[in-house]
Amino acid sequence: MSDIKKSLLSETDTSERAPLPRPPPLSLPTLNSLRDKRVILASASPRRRQIMSLLGLPSIEVIPSNAAEDFPKTMEPFEYVLATATKKAQTVYEIEIQNEEKGEPALLLAADTVVVDTVTGSILEKPRSEAQHVAMLKALRDAGEHKVYTALVAMAPLASARQPGYVLETAIEETTVRFGADVSDELIMAYVRTREGVDKAGGYGLQGIGSILVESVQGSFDNVVGLPLRTAYKLIEKVVTKADDEDRLSDSERDGLDEESEDEE
Repeated sequence: MSDIKKSLLSETDTSERAPLPRPPPLSLPTLNSLRDKRVILASASPRRRQIMSLLGLPSIEVIPSNAAEDFPKTMEPFEYVLATATKKAQTVYEIEIQNEEKGEPALLLAADTVVVDTVTGSILEKPRSEAQHVAMLKALRDAGEHKVYTALVAMAPLASARQPGYVLETAIEETTVRFGADVSDELIMAYVRTREGVDKAGGYGLQGIGSILVESVQGSFDNVVGLPLRTAYKLIEKVVTKADDEDRLSDSERDGLDEESEDEE
């Protein structure tokens, strides 16, 4: 074997190479200020937890909301997803601000994602049976494209402790997904039988085998997975900045807070 060929083979053979080290966390003022504080993700989704971990916050607590997601599906999709995410956030926050052992969270983030059939305008749930799962994916294919909405809600305690005691900020991300027109019934059935999509709204996972169904994504990829990272960071930055409000109090507001604390004593 020639020396040139050996060299080329050694460059392409990575089986014996050590894995690349994980990059250091983003060094940004907002994230740095949260690294030694309590941060809660109000979601049971392992995919959201994984995406959130990319921000380099070392001890994110996962505390899912137990609130019923009972808003009517007749609502506009963006209204429905925002109402649901807000309810999740407020339910967990109201419990955790009273946590005497751990103290109130410095940040709480909640999210809700829905998939919308653009032909019928209906919000798609997780499939409840194999037959429904197949029908759902066929409908998404035949529609040509569908929408994915994720609502994010961030909450943080106000440094001044003035009413209502916290700041709440929201954001909604919209992504258009197109299934391939050449996706066959056979491929859909084979995918359904992998059971990858049974626990996902819309019945497929873009980050997994489900990508075989998808022709294109217009917008945020990780929004379809469940947590648009760029939007999440911008929202976190916004809510943390607004929460640090003591230096923005007027003299009358500061006097009012002093009076309240004296009354409490």
